[in-house]
Amino acid sequence: MKTSARGGEAIAAHEGVVLRAYPDVKGVWTIGVGHTAAAGGLVPKPGMKITREEAMAIFAEDLRKFEKRVEAERIFVRQHAFDGAVSFDFNTGRIHDATWVKRYRDQSWAKAEASLMLWVKSGGRKIKGLVNRRKAEADLIFRGVYPDGAGEGVQRIESDAPGRQPDPVVKEAQELLTARGFNPGAIDGWMGRNTKAAILEYQKSHPHLTNDGILGPATLAQLRRDAGAVKDAITKGGGSAVGVTTTATALGVPVWLIVSVAAVAVVAAAGYFAWRYRDVIQRRWNTFRGKEVE
Repeated sequence: MKTSARGGEAIAAHEGVVLRAYPDVKGVWTIGVGHTAAAGGLVPKPGMKITREEAMAIFAEDLRKFEKRVEAERIFVRQHAFDGAVSFDFNTGRIHDATWVKRYRDQSWAKAEASLMLWVKSGGRKIKGLVNRRKAEADLIFRGVYPDGAGEGVQRIESDAPGRQPDPVVKEAQELLTARGFNPGAIDGWMGRNTKAAILEYQKSHPHLTNDGILGPATLAQLRRDAGAVKDAITKGGGSAVGVTTTATALGVPVWLIVSVAAVAVVAAAGYFAWRYRDVIQRRWNTFRGKEVE
């Protein structure tokens, strides 16, 4: 079987079409429609650029490899289920051993869908974008409902556009931008002027991102990577000075500032300790000097 035109469009909408290489959430260099070195052929590298025509040609070649893998399972006989399974494997590469596939083979539809919805983490962290993708794939596989084409690779529309609802991906980006010290305005899921301006400023702070104010896959992946770096620094660093410095660096706080604050805190703590235990310290000092303690 082959992926239908609508199925291919759904995958491209999820992945986005990026013409400049970027590291995904896990740090894997990616280009075009989610193409990585693992798919074979072109090996994405920092600074690499391609045309849209090249991106779609690579995408078509990549699809053939995943189609063969899904077809080998011999259970996705309906076009919509096949398209959804190809989307899953294109994203995870795990169609061959995923538990939900085994449940699907047993025709345990509810268990299969519940198992599919567990594939929402990257690097041990739950990713909202993956939650949205798994929901779309579940609709496609189990109910034959194709997405409307609005994926993470599509520029978000203005908040005053009629008939639209707040976008959870935009809201996630607003939260991540705020945590990084950029001001997207209200955290409401709308792509307004303030959010676009914040995205643009964020992009300017990362050389590999295109400065266009668009919330595309590369920008979103970098935001998620930055959030993960901060969490890892806090977890691994604990309360140590190294951990504090690492966390400050991840947050973009100058090291000299955090060191200065830490030094002041240490001096203040030492002063309080000396005052709080001044009698004990005086006795110990007198004993050391051989004086009689009254």
